Amino acid sequence: MSSSVYSINKGINQSIEFKGLKAQYIWYMGGGVVGLMIVFAVLYIIGIPSLICIAFIGTAGAFLVFKIYRMSNTYGEYGMMKALAGRQIPKCVKVYSRSVFIKL
Repeated sequence: MSSSVYSINKGINQSIEFKGLKAQYIWYMGGGVVGLMIVFAVLYIIGIPSLICIAFIGTAGAFLVFKIYRMSNTYGEYGMMKALAGRQIPKCVKVYSRSVFIKL
């Protein structure tokens, strides 16, 4: 019998990463690019000069890329979800009666 050689895939169970963007931020970048293309088309159809449209979309695109890369580096794969969940936790719980603590 001949022996089989299998290569080991060391990327199993790791999050997707593309050019430094992690996990859901890839989708945010894609949605932002599609949104900017739609805004450019609308501005061009309205009749705004193309150089102004390009300048506006270029500035907005640079801001979009900066913010998404910053969020990706700050929060990582699950950090943004944890930060949003942490904001929903109340700072304190107020109980106005002692009936909760009295056993019957």
